[in-house]
Amino acid sequence: MIGRIPVLDLAPLVDCGRRPAKAVVGESFEVTATVFREGHDAVGANVVLRDAAGRSGPWCPMRELAPGTDRWGAEVTCDSAGRWTYAVESWSDPVGSWWHNARIKVPAGIDTELVLEEGARLYERAAANVPKNNGRQAVLRAAEALRDEGLRPADRLAAALVPQVVRALTDHPLRELVTASRPLPLLVERERALFGSWYELFPRSEGAVLGRDGVPVRSGTFNTAAKRLDAVAAMGFDVVYLPPIHPIGTSFRKGPNNALTAGPCDVGSPWAIGSAEGGHDAIHPDLGTFEDFDRFVARAHELGMEVALDFALQCSPDHPWVDKHPEWFHHRADGSIAYAENPPKKYQDIYPLAFDADFDGLVRETLRLLRLWMDHGVRIFRVDNPHTKPVCFWEKVIAEIGRTDPDAIFLAEAFTRPAMMRTLAAIGFQQSYTYFTWRNTKQELTDYLTELSRDTASVMRPNLFVNTPDILHAYLQEGGRPAFEVRAVLAATLSPSWGVYAGYELCENIPAHSGSEEYLDSEKYQLRPRDWESAERAGRSLAPLITVLNRLRRSLPALRRLRNLRFHHADNDSVIVYSKRSGSCCVLVVVNLDPHHTQEATVSLDMPELGLDWHDSVPVRDELTGETYHWGRDNYVRLEPGRSPAPAHVFSLRPSSPIGGSPTP
Repeated sequence: MIGRIPVLDLAPLVDCGRRPAKAVVGESFEVTATVFREGHDAVGANVVLRDAAGRSGPWCPMRELAPGTDRWGAEVTCDSAGRWTYAVESWSDPVGSWWHNARIKVPAGIDTELVLEEGARLYERAAANVPKNNGRQAVLRAAEALRDEGLRPADRLAAALVPQVVRALTDHPLRELVTASRPLPLLVERERALFGSWYELFPRSEGAVLGRDGVPVRSGTFNTAAKRLDAVAAMGFDVVYLPPIHPIGTSFRKGPNNALTAGPCDVGSPWAIGSAEGGHDAIHPDLGTFEDFDRFVARAHELGMEVALDFALQCSPDHPWVDKHPEWFHHRADGSIAYAENPPKKYQDIYPLAFDADFDGLVRETLRLLRLWMDHGVRIFRVDNPHTKPVCFWEKVIAEIGRTDPDAIFLAEAFTRPAMMRTLAAIGFQQSYTYFTWRNTKQELTDYLTELSRDTASVMRPNLFVNTPDILHAYLQEGGRPAFEVRAVLAATLSPSWGVYAGYELCENIPAHSGSEEYLDSEKYQLRPRDWESAERAGRSLAPLITVLNRLRRSLPALRRLRNLRFHHADNDSVIVYSKRSGSCCVLVVVNLDPHHTQEATVSLDMPELGLDWHDSVPVRDELTGETYHWGRDNYVRLEPGRSPAPAHVFSLRPSSPIGGSPTP
């Protein structure tokens, strides 16, 4: 049934309110609703936040977003993790109605004394809601002034509309006919669920030794990989992500470059999980022991980083589950177990799971495995191909983990249809891979990031990986170092979470063959030790740029948020301009998307989005170079590929006076 003062179409709204919208601690987001009433009397609205214990949050007044639309909104912030609720209250605003009427009637001499007396009575009633130290006496003095016949009517009205009184009655309104929407669920999680810089590395490559013919002599270990952590931390990364670290099967093991036949020394794909040495609850003996893994995790923590572990629910033909739980696999008409396929691709070294024969058994085993690794310090899991498993399976698993360990984070590696990606986020995945890798033009980036930062931001948090062991986009293959610089700047500043796969900082860009997005000599199938120090000494590494980007992400609060992304106009399709603003911190980014040619443009800024008036001019500091310019509404830029340190500007500016001031009745 509709309320006395209707409240309709609340947002954010996930699955009609059956599932929670998402936020993180300290993140501001907008709650909107349609609020209206009969006639011409004024209405007001506010958001009510309640934490997991049912305690009300701060007063959150709403404002009409555009006059005459009846659409109201307010920015709200939750200060602790947990399951919150939010609702909208609408109400009749008798003081607001009186302000409107009195400003018309008193100057016109219409019912002057009656209007002023009505105002005095309203103010006396309203004063009861105003705290003593927030203007109660000022409101009462205004009521007295409204009755003071020794003053002119215009002066009596003016005394009732002084800023202190207006502010007090705006902050503590007199509310009548209060109508509340139903409470909607809101899941507030720790900041790492939204913000973080990820670095993916293969421990077996760090410290590995190859013979002159490239044949593996010795695998890297957790102990040798731990030596790389200092450099990763120095670049400012928050999360070290490891591909599967479990024993690898030998049946149908793939050789270098995905060759169907492996030699006796070939190491195989880490995603072909399971052998006689164990399955998902074991560590590949070449990498070390659980004690070695614990030391690796501890070292990462000492350096201020978390370890994320790949969780791939699939098996090699040699996995212990194949014999112990044959019901967990698809069997073909000839009795054989079906291997993984994505025609025309075939993965003979991997058996996918079948979930319907023993759904509960697979849930129990999955929970056991996750908790085992959580006991060893892992709180973040990158889930491989979750879209190939039942959505209800993940919903059950993540909900159960969240019940006991609400700080756990699951990243969905689901490059699939939008409906599946959004649903995986709605049922519990804290983050998702995206199609950022394949969005390279200005229009593609603008459309896609507008969708991610607005349309789906209340449920799906994007992690913009610039590359992965599976994905080397043609833009990087053909664009050289400037392309790598451009994509790093974009990913690090467009989204609060971004990631790189090791080798990106060396601009590795050789594909397996023309038209392929696979790397030549892919690390998925062989050891790839890299000479990091030589590359840095020779100035070939992007580590300095990545370090600056991650430093800016930590020091500029606007870059730690998603929903504040706004695009601006540039009269060149090769130049993209966008900003992020949080409080007094504002960041403006200008990027040349063409890695081959210098591009020039006139940048036209939406000044109010920056917290400025249209005719303001402000100093902007390029945080990549340290140079300062003065920018206004229209500005000329020239960006050259190969320009040190990148063909981009990352400007910081601090508006002296944010948009908004004292409310006007």
